[in-house]
Amino acid sequence: MNYAIVFSKQQNLAGYQVIVPDLPGCSVSVATIDLGLEKISQNIKSHLSILAEYGEQIPSALSIDKHRQQFAIENPHTHAQAFWAIVDINITAYLGKSHKINVTLPELLIKQIDERVSKSSAYKTRSGFIASACLVELGK
Repeated sequence: MNYAIVFSKQQNLAGYQVIVPDLPGCSVSVATIDLGLEKISQNIKSHLSILAEYGEQIPSALSIDKHRQQFAIENPHTHAQAFWAIVDINITAYLGKSHKINVTLPELLIKQIDERVSKSSAYKTRSGFIASACLVELGK
């Protein structure tokens, strides 16, 4: 899942505050942008682990445009200095144990799925592709 993150300069300090708007409380303070990307990815995974441990639903990621609009309203003085990025996190491990189900799909659709899976490193299996498509649809 692509989580939007925002970097903002810390007042009177030489560093950045990195926040994940989709995951309240998920943030880090860092000295550099590179370190911020690394630390916030670790922090997101830890945050998702805790949510999964307590049986909480994994929040869907909103678009970066929606977050930017909201951030500008809530932070009118720091909006101009803030910049945004996307962190791609595979959330499959935080969704719980896998279960086998029987799904009936048209033959042409199965062929199209298999072709996409074979050409993309983003999907390892047909099931992974279908799960990703379901997450996108459920996130709407």
